[in-house]
Amino acid sequence: MRDIAEQLLEWADQGERFAVASVVGVRGSAPRGPGAAMAVRSDGAVLGSLSGGCIEGSVHHAALASLGTGNPVLHSYDYDPDDPFAVGLTCGGEIDVHIQPVDPRRDSALLAALRAAVADEPVALVRVLATGATVAVWADRSAGSTADPDLDHRVLSEARAMLAQDVTGRREVCQPTPSGGTLDHDVFFESWTKPPRMLVFGAIDYAAALARQGKFLGYHVTVCDARTIFATPVRFPDADEVVVQWPHKYLADCDVDGRTVICVLTHDAKFDVPVLEEALRGPAAYVGALGSRRTHADRLRRLREAGLTEAELARLRSPIGLDLRASTPAETAVSIAAEIIALRSGASTAPLTSTDGPIHAHG
Repeated sequence: MRDIAEQLLEWADQGERFAVASVVGVRGSAPRGPGAAMAVRSDGAVLGSLSGGCIEGSVHHAALASLGTGNPVLHSYDYDPDDPFAVGLTCGGEIDVHIQPVDPRRDSALLAALRAAVADEPVALVRVLATGATVAVWADRSAGSTADPDLDHRVLSEARAMLAQDVTGRREVCQPTPSGGTLDHDVFFESWTKPPRMLVFGAIDYAAALARQGKFLGYHVTVCDARTIFATPVRFPDADEVVVQWPHKYLADCDVDGRTVICVLTHDAKFDVPVLEEALRGPAAYVGALGSRRTHADRLRRLREAGLTEAELARLRSPIGLDLRASTPAETAVSIAAEIIALRSGASTAPLTSTDGPIHAHG
């Protein structure tokens, strides 16, 4: 739902009612994982998607019906090879879709979570699937309620733990009853943390294309260069921020974690060697550098002279990107983005026509 949060808030600000259909469970191969969402406005307008077209028509109908009744519903969709008219996933998997009607006059907790998401503020959105009760949970506060104080306490504890680990998923929350038994609640938790960072060093045309690609993939993109004349917001409209500073000095004071990707595009030793020295000793998930094989060999020599170990140098992806025979800035940006995705997922990067097994992985 996070990727359509801004548009949903526009609907809410206009007083429009809508239903949100969310993937809450996946078994086997499916196009999208838990948390994928599609919204249907009361006039039938649609935002987002769940499966790339396999079940959207059926979900659209069910969402309008849910708006009519005001009640949430849970549907499962799978593949039946013996029924050509059955609604399901042609990829063979099975997904559970929860559909919840939203009235902006009443559902303040969900809207509060959406506003936090738009502001890149870490928040967990909690929904009790049977009732549609919604709670927004931050590290230090919450909004909304399940209407049961004891269940609220259990939900808040679980939500904060999942938010801290950036985990989205469906959980069974068990609540003791006075008779000594338990009452089990089917609850879906969505963790919306700050987006991962993409740091692009070098204010060149390749950086503009990569910034556009990074935003498309959901990164918070920073372009940094020491040259004032080149590092301007006008040249990089897709970047979240453009910084004029020596790259290695900026990186030394930057918030880098295990999701951060660093792309050094300067291919100039006085810029890229100091920043790579800083990057390769940090926790970034990906460090890549643009340049020819000759440039890379010279760069490795300089980095060894700077004291980097072979283990640290082995983290460097250079020449940057996958071999797509890319020549334009846009093609090069695609090759870099593909390498980042492959490294994160552990994919083989082989053509799907030459591989077996599930195409989609959500694990």
